[in-house]
Formats: sequence, C-alpha cells, structure tokens
Amino acid sequence: MGEPTPPGEGAGFNDLIGLVEESVADGRATISMVAGERHLNPAGTVHGGAIATLVDVAMGRAMASLIADDEHPVTIEMKVNFLEAGEPGTLVAEASVSRRGRLFTVVHAEVTQRGSDETVAEAVGTFTSR
Repeated sequence: MGEPTPPGEGAGFNDLIGLVEESVADGRATISMVAGERHLNPAGTVHGGAIATLVDVAMGRAMASLIADDEHPVTIEMKVNFLEAGEPGTLVAEASVSRRGRLFTVVHAEVTQRGSDETVAEAVGTFTSR
C-alpha cells in the first residue's frame, strides 16, 4: 500500500487538519486523522466539526474513485449522527458509495476510534460532480 498521503492534490485544508488517505478504490475510501490538542473542544473530546470534515473527505474520496480525473465531487448535503465522543488518538472514516445515479450519488460512512473500534459517528451524504 505504500506511505499514506494527504487526500487529493493540493490538499491544503486536509493537510491542515491532518487527514491521511489510507486507501481509495472502487467506490470505497478509508481516511484517518490523528486527533490531538488542536482537534479538541473545551470538554477535551474531538470537536464535531473535525469529525464532520473527516467524514466529508472520506465520502468525497469514495465518490472521486468512480468519476473521471477531470471531475471533482461536490457535497450536496450531509447528515452526521454523533454516537460517542471522539477521544484523542486515531479516528478512521470508512466510506462507500451505496447508490450512483445519473446526477446524484449517495455515500455512507462510519467513523471508528482506532484501538477500541468504537463507532464514534455514522453519516450519509449526497454528492454530485463538476
């Protein structure tokens, strides 16, 4: 598999957040993030916005694996259910395309805490491409 790399070219924001592309192929993507001090809310758990970003990137990369190289996934809507508090350490988002239509694609994702394998969040998103 080689060295993990930041998702996509010119990753800018993804790099700032610390997202790592573990695998992307065939409508599936695994993206991880080592949550540290900069990702925490005042309660000491991972900020929901950081988890939502991880989910959005994972779902977008899953879709990107099915479209032409000159196209880019665009998030139309996304719903995240936060099930448990994310703790400092590695969070992993696994996303998969569940339905690809002519105009819209539906993608599901799950975020787990590496080590305990506890599910931190589940999500569904609708994407298009441009």
